[in-house]
Amino acid sequence: MDISTPGARAAKIAIGGLVGTALVVGIVEHSATRQSVSAELKHATSPASEWTAAWGAAVQPPVDGDEDSGPNWSRKGFADQSVRQVVRSGAGGSKVRIRVSNAYGTKPLRIAGATVGRSAGGAMMWPGTARAVTFGGGKAGGTAGGAAVVPAGRELVSDPVPFTTSPLEKLAVTLRFKEPTGPATFHRFGMGTASYRASGDHLKDEGADAFRESNGSWYYLSGVEVAGAAAGTGGQSGQGAGGRGTVVAFGDSLVDGVGSTPEADSRFTDDLGERLAAAHRPYGVVNAGIGSNKLLNSSACGGEKALDRFRRDVLDRPGVRSVIVHLGANDIGAPQVEDPCVHPNPKVTARQLIDGHRRLVRAAHARGIRVIGMTVLPMKGARFPLWNPQAEQLRQALNLWIRTGRAYDAVVDADRVLSDPADRPMPRPGYVFMDGLHPNDAGYHAIAGAIDLSDL
Repeated sequence: MDISTPGARAAKIAIGGLVGTALVVGIVEHSATRQSVSAELKHATSPASEWTAAWGAAVQPPVDGDEDSGPNWSRKGFADQSVRQVVRSGAGGSKVRIRVSNAYGTKPLRIAGATVGRSAGGAMMWPGTARAVTFGGGKAGGTAGGAAVVPAGRELVSDPVPFTTSPLEKLAVTLRFKEPTGPATFHRFGMGTASYRASGDHLKDEGADAFRESNGSWYYLSGVEVAGAAAGTGGQSGQGAGGRGTVVAFGDSLVDGVGSTPEADSRFTDDLGERLAAAHRPYGVVNAGIGSNKLLNSSACGGEKALDRFRRDVLDRPGVRSVIVHLGANDIGAPQVEDPCVHPNPKVTARQLIDGHRRLVRAAHARGIRVIGMTVLPMKGARFPLWNPQAEQLRQALNLWIRTGRAYDAVVDADRVLSDPADRPMPRPGYVFMDGLHPNDAGYHAIAGAIDLSDL
């Protein structure tokens, strides 16, 4: 795919990640009462969990970096290095644990040690805050000394670490690899500097001097989870008034935050987390978006198709109470794109897309999880070959079903809100990134503002 227009390069990485963007708070459509769905939710068996997913990333297979996504370390992996990764915790607690994924590894991943501490900016850690992370004390692949082995194709959850955190604070998680890891399971887009690496053992370093390399991706780290009372809550764990829980945003590049300002925490999931914290709702928000991800087909850059990764990235996380789904735009746009990054790119039908959405809704409802759908926003303004009249017809058909199909528990109508009143297939000026497709920071802020917190 040849993109020559300035600013369009970010769009190539995730050609159709279109998420619901709204102009004003409260433009949300609720599907009609459905006895069958209500009964299914009532009798669903969603396992209770004391843990809330405070941060998470959807992992994907290693892929070469390019001019669009920048360089990454996924192909070579790590050897005799420490990797420090900075994440923002959406919820607070009195203990924390981490989730390490070797989903796409070709051999067991050997972790020589791990720590968690408070980020002091960049690769720095606040003095005296580093805590050792252990893995099972010899059980489930771990040892009491902090070393662990994660089998190929699996993930490992650490032991709880006593560590009091507050909502929205940034944590520094450092992993130590002595032996060569081989190609790394990772998440491509951290929307800014996400990882730092240093040669040797620097698990407890408070300064940044040893961490001479940085990168915009996350490696092996797929989740940070909290339990217990957050700092400043007077011992209250937040189990009253709606309780705790995890909200997952599941989808493509718009969920992933393409078009937002790097280093600014400006994805709609960041803004949503801030709204929840301000409303004293102790929910964690997990961003499970992958740029270029499709509902029906896997690809080199977009990772496993959404139907295959839904269980790992949504259902298997602790305490999930609701999921926001935005998918289908890449399936619609990919047939117009000749780029190996997004192949295979077969044409799909509205019926296939609708059936895929229905499968996700059924799987979530079977776990007692509420599902909020987002219509696909206008695609005609994209500054690269994505849109044509046939794609527009398909988009309109899918959006009509999302609005009126009564499968979703609530709907945010991004298409209706973000479209240009003078030309509905075009995006409204002011909320659009320079690629003509993804929202800018204002657009992402509007998305978060349009989500009714009572739907979560």
